[in-house]
Formats: sequence, C-alpha cells, structure tokens
Amino acid sequence: MKELKRKYDVEVYTGKIPMPKRALLSKIKDKDGLICYPYDSIDSDVINTGTKLKAISTYSVGYDHIDIKTASKKGIAVGYTPEVLTRATADLTMALMLSLFRRIPEGDKLVHNNRWRTIFGPYEFLGTDLYQKTLGIFGMGRIGKAVAKRARGFEMKVIYHNRTRLSKKEEQDIGVRYVSLDSLFRTSDVISVHSPHTPQTNEIINLKLFQKMKKTSFLINTSRGKIINEKDLVIALQRKIIAGAALDVFQKEPISSKHPITKLDNVILMPHSGSATIETRKKMAEITVKNLMLALSGKKPIYQVKA
Repeated sequence: MKELKRKYDVEVYTGKIPMPKRALLSKIKDKDGLICYPYDSIDSDVINTGTKLKAISTYSVGYDHIDIKTASKKGIAVGYTPEVLTRATADLTMALMLSLFRRIPEGDKLVHNNRWRTIFGPYEFLGTDLYQKTLGIFGMGRIGKAVAKRARGFEMKVIYHNRTRLSKKEEQDIGVRYVSLDSLFRTSDVISVHSPHTPQTNEIINLKLFQKMKKTSFLINTSRGKIINEKDLVIALQRKIIAGAALDVFQKEPISSKHPITKLDNVILMPHSGSATIETRKKMAEITVKNLMLALSGKKPIYQVKA
C-alpha cells in the first residue's frame, strides 16, 4: 500500500468480502487500475464500465474470475501471480495426502474428544503407507511438477495426464509417466488435481471417473472447485466408491455448513488456503503491485495473462 500511495491516488474497499457488484460498478468508472482477488467477479459489465481502465492485477495464480477476452479487446493488461505460490500449494497438497493416508484429522479428534479410551491393538486404527503407492496428477503445470518432485521423495510412483504432454527429457528429470485420463483414474492410489478451470475442465471429474477409481483410493483438489462435480463426489464418498477426499477449493466459497460434504467423516476440508503462508502471501502482494505499476506506466507486467 505504501508503494502504491507514493505514486497514485488509491481507494481501498474495506467492506464485506467480496465487494458487491453494484458498489464495484460505481467505483470503477473513473479508475485507471484495479487490484482484485479470486473471489471478485471482474466480468464484462465491470470492465466495460471502467472506461479508463488500463490495468487489472489479480492477487492470485488463477484468473478465471476475469473476463480476459473483454479486457484484451479494450487493451487492458491483466497481471497475475504464478510461480511464487507453487511451493506453498504443493506443500499443502502433500500435507493433505499424508493426512488422508495416515488419518491425522481422525486421530486428532479422537484424542481431543476423549474417545481414546483403550490402547489400540496391532490391527486397529490403521492408515496406509505412501511408499510405492501410485500418485496420479491431473494437470502438470508448475504446481503439478512441484507435487511430483515431493512425491518422489516419499518413493511414490507418479503418473500424470495433461492437455499437452511433457518432453521425454522433462518426464525423466521429474520422474513421471504420461497416461490417458481413463488410466489415470483406474490405476492411481491417490489423484491430485492441479488443472486450471476452463470450459473444457468444468466438472470434468464426475461420477463416471469416480466409478473407475479403486475403492481404496483418494482424491485431492487444491486447484479450482468447479473442476469437480461436487454432487457426484458426495455420492462417491457416501457409497464408499472411493476411500476419501481432501479439498481446499469448492464450487461455491465459502462452503455452507449445510453442504452434505461437511457431514462426511472420510473427507478433509480446508478454507482455500493453498498459498496461505506468510512468506508466499507477502511475495504475492509485491508482484501484484509491481504488475499494476508496470502496466499503468505502459510496460509489460512481470506476469501477464495471454488472451
């Protein structure tokens, strides 16, 4: 904020999140630049109303909340913050994987709720090893690659499916093997989602794919909620079609406490906190500001979304 205020007249919205669209439309009319967040809907109405807009900078790696086509037509540069949150999100993915396999949330509740009354026998409260299990990664971008590298440290086998296959050299360097989408879901012990949300990936993970998974397998999503059909996921979890799931993102956020998935024991739910570390969020803020300032001065942002 200090850096922005040195060069510009800055107006900050401090009300309820997200900013109501009516208020946003009212405020954007005379603004040259906009900093937004993943929960803000920067649609064609907002962009067309901002007749003076030269730059939009989002505090996120995702940009599906922005109408990129409309912004491009109007010559508005759109900046975003990839790379910097890769490690944090990959770390959370591994934390969720370990939590699912070793039943950490269940054990924590057991002790906290005074339900650990007797010493467990050798075959009670068992988890599962990560060692030699097959991790299937859907979406092999920066975060997918970082997760693959971490998983190899646990001596897991890593397969992946991506819109574009990696080069053979990169596959060898990372230690991954390309498979079809069908094979990914049939053979993985755990599937981790790292694909962007697009019209092609919207609810691509549904009951048909869940039914192909092993009954002992898990699903993790730290990408975008709309990639998964949540109703189908609830069915898969309720019917024990899959063993469990860990989600950091949802179709509608914040998720309602009345949502049926919140009533299930075989699921771990997080409040969209993949990049939520002190170090990462600080770096994201710095890049967001630099992207905006560069674009407003007629230069290319550090990271610019391609139309």
